[in-house]
Order: sequence, then C-alpha cells, then structure tokens
Amino acid sequence: MQRIFGPPGTGKTTTLLNLVDRSLSDGTPPNKIAFFAFTRKAASEAKERACERFGLDPRQDLPYFRTIHSLAFYLTGLKSDQLMTAQHYREVEKKIGISLVSGETSLYEVESDLSNSLKKESDLLRLITLSRLKKTLLRTEYNFSDLDYEWVEVDYVARCLVQYKKAHGLYDYTDMLELFAQSAHQTCPRFELAMLDEAQDLSPLQWDIAHAIEEKSERMYCAGDDDQAIYKWSGADVEHFINLPGGSEVLEQSYRVPRKVHEVAERICNRIKRRFPKKYLPRQEEGKLERITGFEELDLNHGTWLFLSQAQYFLNSIKSHCKSQGYFYESQSGHSLRLKIREALEGWKALQRGHPVTYDFAKTLYSYMSGNGGRVERGFKKILGEEDDTFTFEDLRDNNGLLATLDMSWQQALDKVPDVDVAYINALLRRGEDLTALPRIKLSTIHGAKGGEAENVVLYTDLTAAAEQSMEKDPDSLHRVFYVAVTRTKQNLYLVEPENFYRSYPL
Repeated sequence: MQRIFGPPGTGKTTTLLNLVDRSLSDGTPPNKIAFFAFTRKAASEAKERACERFGLDPRQDLPYFRTIHSLAFYLTGLKSDQLMTAQHYREVEKKIGISLVSGETSLYEVESDLSNSLKKESDLLRLITLSRLKKTLLRTEYNFSDLDYEWVEVDYVARCLVQYKKAHGLYDYTDMLELFAQSAHQTCPRFELAMLDEAQDLSPLQWDIAHAIEEKSERMYCAGDDDQAIYKWSGADVEHFINLPGGSEVLEQSYRVPRKVHEVAERICNRIKRRFPKKYLPRQEEGKLERITGFEELDLNHGTWLFLSQAQYFLNSIKSHCKSQGYFYESQSGHSLRLKIREALEGWKALQRGHPVTYDFAKTLYSYMSGNGGRVERGFKKILGEEDDTFTFEDLRDNNGLLATLDMSWQQALDKVPDVDVAYINALLRRGEDLTALPRIKLSTIHGAKGGEAENVVLYTDLTAAAEQSMEKDPDSLHRVFYVAVTRTKQNLYLVEPENFYRSYPL
C-alpha cells in the first residue's frame, strides 16, 4: 500500500483523483476503480469530479466511490430495515431503564459519517461502540474511561444489546463493518486501482477492511496526514498509518497556508512526538498573524470568516454578536436563519417583482401567513395544484385564497414569522446580507471544521477542563487539533487572547 502524505492544502485528494483520471484515460473500466473516503461528502465530491471529466453517469458509473461503511452495507447484502434505528434503541432503553441515544433521528444511517453517528450515542453506548471499533476488550475501555456507571451495568447493557439484535435480526453500524471484515475475501470484488482518503482517521476495524481491499487490488494508495489525525476519541488508529510498510511520498507545496501561518503550524508540529517527519512549503503570500483581545476588533463586512474553538460554548459571544449586528452565519446546528423562513421571504419578494413561485415555495409562503381570513381565506391554507406547478400572484389570489396584497412589506404579509426572527431579518437586510447565498461567516468547533478553509480564521485558544486534563495524558492529540485549526486559513489568522491563560493552548 503506497502512502501519500498530504499536509494542509497540498491537494492530496486531488492527487488521488489525478490517479483516477490517468487510469480512466488508460482504459481502466470505471467499475474496476475504487475510491474510499472517511465522509460521504468527500466520496460524493470525488465521484462528481471524475464523472464530470469523463462524461460518466454518477448514478450508474463508479459504483465503488463510497465511504467504507457504505461499501460494507452494499457488499454484505444487508437491507435498510435490518439496521438499528433510534426507535429500536428506545425499546431497549425501556426494558433496561438506561439511556442509550439522544435525539429522535436514526442513529445508524448508512450514508452518515462516523463522527456524526457517534455523537448521537449516549456515553455508555459510545464506549461500547468504541471498544468494538478499536478491537479492544470492553472492560479495558471502561477502565480507562470516566463513565459514571458500574462495570456490571456496562456489561449488562452490552449483553442486552447483543441479545436484542439477535432476537430481531438487526445489525448496527459496527456489526456491518465486522461482517464485511470477515467476508471481504469472498464478497469484495477485484480492483485495478483502489484509493483510500483520510487514512489517518481509520479505526483498527476499518484498517482490517482496508487491508482486505488491498489484497483484492492490483494497486492501492492511501492518502492522509498524521499531523491532522484528530479523531482518536472515535477510535482512529494514527499509529497504524504512520507504521504502514511500503513506499511513501510527501506532497511538498501547500496552496492554502501563507508563510506567517506556516511558521506557527511548524511550531505546533514540532511538539508532536509521534509523527511521520515531513516538510512542505507555504504559499508565497506572507499572510497575517495577529493577536486580538476580542472579535470586536474585527471588520466582518468583507471576506470569508471561520471562527474556531475547542468547544461550542466558547463561540456563544460571537454568535450573539452576529445575531444582534445582522450578520448571516452558519454554525454546526445550521444557518442562523431557518431555510423555510428564507424561502418564504424570497418567495414574497419574487411575487412582488412579478415572478412566479414554485409549488414548494408557495406552500412555504402560506405556512408563514395567517389563515381564517388573515392573509389567506378560510379553507385555502392547502395549495391547490401539483408539485411541478408554478404560481403567479394572480394565481394565488384568484384560485388559492391569497388575501395579502403586493403593497404589503414582507413582515406584514408573512405575519406568522416569529418576532425574534423578524428583528433578525430586519438587521440582516439593513446590513445588505444575501440570504440566498452561503453565509460568509462560519462558527465551528475545530473538529467540525476539518477539511474547511476561509480567508480569515479567528481561533479561540481556551480549553475546557476535560481538554486540559487530557493534554497531560495525551498531548499529541491536542497539538494535532490546534495544528488543524491554524491551517484552515488562506490569508489571515487571528488568535483571541484566552479568558484564562492557565487553561489555554499556548501559541
């Protein structure tokens, strides 16, 4: 297995896709090429790019451009109704009296990302999953955890889950991986070229699958960067990637990181004790490194911005600032203004300009208008028409009971928009924010921003008490987290002075 080490912005995914391009140009059949990514987004982007270059159909061609867990589902022959969902876990909870999941969504979705699925688990269920991904004894993981349960309870829950799944013929995400790892020598097809992206994030169980794929491949490449391995908490085995036998190459030119930021990044790298030694060149642009006391010193009116912190709550103040000042932003919970409200606003403005709206936009408009003779006549809240229909203002007025008039402002017409959203929308419009475009400002934990970039990165160096304690046990993991953070910027890096210098990451 040939390793490709790709420091930040050096184009490791592009390098893999260039291998795909060459193979397709040389006549390799698309179904003999495999590209496996850690996230669904990365796998989809890789497939779309290859299809665009060679005129392939993304739905038909390149069937092996997937995440590893999607491949496992595909080749083991499991069906969707055989997968554990949140509802199944709720049933187990009722029987044992111990919480297992949070939220109402399906816990295991085949096309979801590992990090997202793990976040939906309770601490207890996450520990059970982690021991299986790492292929360690559950008791061992329990001994190293600070879980607020007795061992007998943990062991009881693990056995109850096994019994429940067996009794109902169900499988969870990790079962899927285990099944495929055991049967890959029979079920995995042969490839002329196989590639694995973000290899530093694979768990021991996923590495078993990677090596099974390698045995079925004429050539296999794995790309990653051990310095950016920040998923150890979810079982990632970066040591395996570092110690893989075989050849390797290092991509030497970053197309993202400017010189001044590169200097900071190198200082952080030098703190990591267990790493593959590598050097890469920054962009020629100098960039800017500045220490600030708070976001109030920044002009957020231009450019793209990425606010990063080790924990979500460190971003609360900038979130409140953006709301009060009328900045449109995105956080890990979504856009700061709900999509449906934005669609209703856009739909009303379209009608005022004399343009028709789609069936879905009309439905959304009506959902924010009062019925019973308010903005819509009684009995007309349900749009009459088909999903492919479009509606002018006259269509809605004459055939669908619209009482709102075109001289009404958006807040008069959309009178069911909550007051707090009305105030925020007015602030957004005063600032001239484009609510149809992607937000220029993003707020994220460092883990949530891996793979992202912006012209300006604002980094909070404050640490939680848990992170401070973990740094004493495993400093390399925290060094890697902040290495990822500083290398997200394409131009300027702003370091926010911590509230507590004794509980912060030194930069």
